[in-house]
Amino acid sequence: MDFDLSKESKKLKQDCQRFCQKELAEISKKFGETSDVPSEMIEAMAKNGLFKYLIPHEFGGKGIKAINICLIREELAKTYVHADVTFAMQGLGSYPIVISGSESQKKRFLERIGNGEILTTFALTEPEAGSDVSSITTRAERISDGYIINGIKRFISNGNCAHIAIVFARTDRKNEISAFILEKGVQGFKIRKRIELISPHDIVEFQFDDCKVPTDFLLGGEGKGFEIAMKTLDVFRMSVGAAAVGLAQAAFDSAIEYSKRRIQFGKPISKFQAISFKLAEMATDIDAARLLVYRSALMRDKGVEDFTKEASMAKFFATEIAQRVIDQALQIFGGLGVTKGNIAERLYREVRAMRIYEGTTEIQKLIIGNKLLKG
Repeated sequence: MDFDLSKESKKLKQDCQRFCQKELAEISKKFGETSDVPSEMIEAMAKNGLFKYLIPHEFGGKGIKAINICLIREELAKTYVHADVTFAMQGLGSYPIVISGSESQKKRFLERIGNGEILTTFALTEPEAGSDVSSITTRAERISDGYIINGIKRFISNGNCAHIAIVFARTDRKNEISAFILEKGVQGFKIRKRIELISPHDIVEFQFDDCKVPTDFLLGGEGKGFEIAMKTLDVFRMSVGAAAVGLAQAAFDSAIEYSKRRIQFGKPISKFQAISFKLAEMATDIDAARLLVYRSALMRDKGVEDFTKEASMAKFFATEIAQRVIDQALQIFGGLGVTKGNIAERLYREVRAMRIYEGTTEIQKLIIGNKLLKG
């Protein structure tokens, strides 16, 4: 497997780094940790064309490559996790339309998503259906001119700011899962409550009470929802690993800089073997995780039919090492590491959810194990 990036991807990485350093870093300082999605951030990301990397060329985008999505997420997460979450949700909410939408659905939504005119989200999880997607209970009952949807969706990222949502519900056809495009403002579709997390961002519960949607908002046909969800998660699961690498890199960069200027016992703490060994382990973990992410992304982009195992490996390993690297960074900072305002303290909270969303570490291990045993 050739891990060398194309000229296009190298340029994208450089452009994204410049955007993060010159614009996103200032936006991060201005808004900090927030449960809202700053419009200034959306406008800056759209102006720099980042959302277009989630959209096919024929709908005004730059084409969808997993490696480019991963490169963008790593840089965004390294600078401002809220930008990473927003980029990820634009992808999760648009990719189902890309792979299963009708021509009219694609024309209606994709270019606007790529331009940052509308925000999207992905509504799969429920109070009693997290890792076990097959147990969702939200129902879409067929009527003459559409569907009536009832149910609750939980832990929906960017749910308060999103204009549209991809909603998964059971339909009558063999009690299978179907996917729908729902626009905010539809009667019976409301935000039930906003949820406070260990690290704040826009996350909510949706409630559907006799929510009527037209037939042409069904995505890909009845019973196609599970397949749509899994194909979407396969692509974006590896990119969670990329975001985790970004957080780990931010922690490492801060820790190594601090270790060079922190003087104890008459010399910088970086000169002590205990600290240099930590830094060596952290750097090695980050490189290993990045390579796993690149491998799975390049497999997808080269047309490998089944890259599920590799995507799960990337997500599992990268999120686990990110937690470990950030914990070690906090240890290097010592007492400052648990002080509000310190980068390690913030990253320590931000990284924790990554081992849970889009499939917990345990679910990734199950997927990997099943693939190995089938092989």
